[in-house]
Amino acid sequence: MIHHALDVSADTVPSALPDLDTARIYIAGHEGLVGSAILRALVRRNHSQIITRTFKDLDLRDQSATNTFFESHKPDYVIVAAARVGGIQANIDYPAEFLYDNLLIAGNTIDAAYKYGSKKLLFLGSSCIYPKAAENPLREESLLTGPFEPTNAPYALAKIAGIKLCEAYRAQYGASFISCLPTNLYGPGDTFDRQRGHVIPALIKTFCAAVARGDREVTIWGTGTPRREFLHADDCADALLYLMEHYDSAAPINIGSGEECTIKELAELIAELSGYTGAIAYDHTKPDGISRKYLDTSHIRTLGWSPQISLREGLAQTIAWYRAHVMA
Repeated sequence: MIHHALDVSADTVPSALPDLDTARIYIAGHEGLVGSAILRALVRRNHSQIITRTFKDLDLRDQSATNTFFESHKPDYVIVAAARVGGIQANIDYPAEFLYDNLLIAGNTIDAAYKYGSKKLLFLGSSCIYPKAAENPLREESLLTGPFEPTNAPYALAKIAGIKLCEAYRAQYGASFISCLPTNLYGPGDTFDRQRGHVIPALIKTFCAAVARGDREVTIWGTGTPRREFLHADDCADALLYLMEHYDSAAPINIGSGEECTIKELAELIAELSGYTGAIAYDHTKPDGISRKYLDTSHIRTLGWSPQISLREGLAQTIAWYRAHVMA
């Protein structure tokens, strides 16, 4: 059992990057929820040298291929949003892949960024890596002070390894490698699958399908009582670019919305926004996951960043996107 607190004692050192909009920046995982949001954000900034590769073209689990790519393109800045991700059931069904694949992605990408001279790297952890019994709101100092939530322990362990690897390269080689812990994310480009997806895309798919079929009742996994915090992917992307420009510390930093709701409240809001008017039932035989997950975001707010998209606004936008791009 791991019981050693993660070192978060390093001071925050602002790091201005005047060349961020002109330098070569590699988005690992640009087709995923966060990666696609980062890509949109850079395009809005008229960034001219964005480097991307699909999974088919570059498998970051392959060390040789990863090294060849970095040696050829030598990105100045790297954002590691690539990962094997999924909801509770996917984590339960595929623990080996969630641990092995994410260890390889983190290790190969971080090492290649150092070996081929990247100026700065940002590694994305996750709020689900906090100990199950950690006090809410979750503070960065609570990492590794207790056991993980069992349903996603392999994924959490791999993400912790990536964070510690960034710390190690910083301590040993002086690499400007940082890490962050986003809360639950949602938005365009999410995985809208009831078995493999996270709660918001799964609920959007469920309620939109119910509306289309004219169903009178929808059943939701669990009790509806767990409390969660949600952040739109575009807000997360904005925060990541802000950290690339204004943060340089070994300490991982939380990214969140500062608001939380129960799963029941979330389901009712998505039902309203999707036009569903039937009954909502709850299957208590299905797992809830951790009872509450809410981040202390005082650190990043002190740096000057705050989210701009409300949950209602973001959900309405995401439902419209799903209907236009997935259901159509």
